[in-house]
Amino acid sequence: MLAGAGAAGNAWELGLIAGLCDAGVDLTGADLVVGTSAGSTVAAQITGSTHPAELYAAVLAEVPHPPSPGGAAHRRGAPNVSGPNYLAWSDTIIATSENAYDMRRRMGAAALEREAANPSDPTRWRDVVAARLPHHDWPRQHLLIAAVDADTGEPVVFDRDSGVDLVDAVAASTSAMTPYRIGEHRYLNGGYRRSENADLAAGFGRVIVLSPFSGRTRMPPQWGMDLASQVAELRAGGSRVETVFPDSRAGDVFGANALDPSTRLPAARGGYDEGLDLAEQLGEFWG
Repeated sequence: MLAGAGAAGNAWELGLIAGLCDAGVDLTGADLVVGTSAGSTVAAQITGSTHPAELYAAVLAEVPHPPSPGGAAHRRGAPNVSGPNYLAWSDTIIATSENAYDMRRRMGAAALEREAANPSDPTRWRDVVAARLPHHDWPRQHLLIAAVDADTGEPVVFDRDSGVDLVDAVAASTSAMTPYRIGEHRYLNGGYRRSENADLAAGFGRVIVLSPFSGRTRMPPQWGMDLASQVAELRAGGSRVETVFPDSRAGDVFGANALDPSTRLPAARGGYDEGLDLAEQLGEFWG
């Protein structure tokens, strides 16, 4: 289970997976891989033929970006979204919603309204996402990518049988304030389905959840969107579950600043070192 958390979360997860792999614990061959938001990019990256060490090395080789004012994510071709603006926009919608479905419906309506006022070219975001993925075909193993239908507020889960290209599925799951169009449908960030979407692993014997935001959620607890609720459901169904959160070595790079590319290098390095340290513990669990 690979949860979202912007540029920082993506880098931390890649680093952690690489560190674990270098220490002898390879998570990339899991029977099921679930990706949410930035985690969907990681999910698509690790389920191809590219070794985790290569993915980690690519992060380390990125040209460093200076910190952006207010945590803005000034990436070429990326939507005009900053951490603080995005949080303020979405927090207002969450606060005025009655339940999770109402929140998803309102979030979709607000994104569609924003899109109508400021039309964007979906091919630009698709090109950005495509450039990040080492392969553009669905892998042989079972990969699920979570999103939300912006028109209806209904949760959506893409897989290789959905009739949707892998690049489009990841682009939809990583969309934020602007909906992503696939055919006649428009989609929003997969984190609005459920924070980590760990519930999609129901029925599997062992589940590892990588949560860059350490299981935290901005949703009211009674909605059951939080990781603790998902873990409880999985364990009640007979699954063994391990959760992994970033430690201090990743730096203070999450929250509103998670979208900022300048966070990627420390997050990746911190994740790698943490993966080395967790290898024995997770190796025993993973078998």
